[in-house]
Amino acid sequence: MGILKSKVICIGEALVDEIIDKSKDEYIHYLGGAPANVACTLSNLSVDTAFIGCVGNDDYGQLFIKKFEKIKIDHNLLQISKKFPTRIVQVEKNQKGDRVFVGFQNNSSKNYADEMLDVAELTKKQHTLKAMYIYTKYIVVGTLFLSSSNTSESIYYLLNYAQKFNIKIIIDVNWRDIFWDNSILMRDKTREEQNKIIKHFLGFANLLKLSKEEAIQFFRTDDPIQISCSLQKKPDVIITDGPEPIAWYVSGFVGLTKIVNTLPIVDTTGAGDAFLGGLISKLIYLDEVTDENQISQIIQYASACGLLNCLSQGAIDNLPNDKNIQAYLETKGL
Repeated sequence: MGILKSKVICIGEALVDEIIDKSKDEYIHYLGGAPANVACTLSNLSVDTAFIGCVGNDDYGQLFIKKFEKIKIDHNLLQISKKFPTRIVQVEKNQKGDRVFVGFQNNSSKNYADEMLDVAELTKKQHTLKAMYIYTKYIVVGTLFLSSSNTSESIYYLLNYAQKFNIKIIIDVNWRDIFWDNSILMRDKTREEQNKIIKHFLGFANLLKLSKEEAIQFFRTDDPIQISCSLQKKPDVIITDGPEPIAWYVSGFVGLTKIVNTLPIVDTTGAGDAFLGGLISKLIYLDEVTDENQISQIIQYASACGLLNCLSQGAIDNLPNDKNIQAYLETKGL
């Protein structure tokens, strides 16, 4: 009997969202960062979860450590930068709850802790990494790590090493132009050159999640089958489009799943990450996908997870649990 693979490792940035509500002149800070958001969602849904990244040796870094400890996220490979601070991302919110990333809080060093994940430190702890990888079914990553030389080297090391353990790679494109435009490594490259770097990285994907806008930007189509066929591993592809139906191509099945929502949206920050966490929390228990209806139900569950996270501010502090999600789906007859 083989080893039960039930762990998910989220790799990437842990940072702080500064939500700016100009109508109220409010500036409120929340823990965030897409991979950290996904990790917290998964742990909240009772999935064995680990997080690999780097935070500053500051108050926000300590808050992340306390949060990970509280909700039992394995952070043995979390690095602490003594030189650079935890990044604060400024997010403006409109009356519909939609957000726009507008910049970073000023920092004299012009570098941030999330850019400093050190591959040398990871190789020193390869025994810890190996012990973690043995039980891991999925690794979840975004593409922001590619915009920094340190983190780009680290993510390639982590994913290449993962190939020895039959771990499936889930990539959420999560395009954020301000990270690339402010990167010392990438800001002088053209958008086409930046896109090419990301496209090459997507060759790792066994499952690719992206928005409709990202699909058009990187593939010039929002057809999930075409996108899958253009990539090395012919991955499963899920394309979100805000409140519009979700297009997907999973295990050879293709479909379009409508999202049911009549609830007032407060803040969409982290909604996509909660969606992805909800999705993975169901996929991890499947040996194989058997039909279109099964996929559609999983996507409805993931959508409800993302939606319920929009009912209050912040990406991590108000995550729904499985009971909340099931109760909402029942009210909608799903």
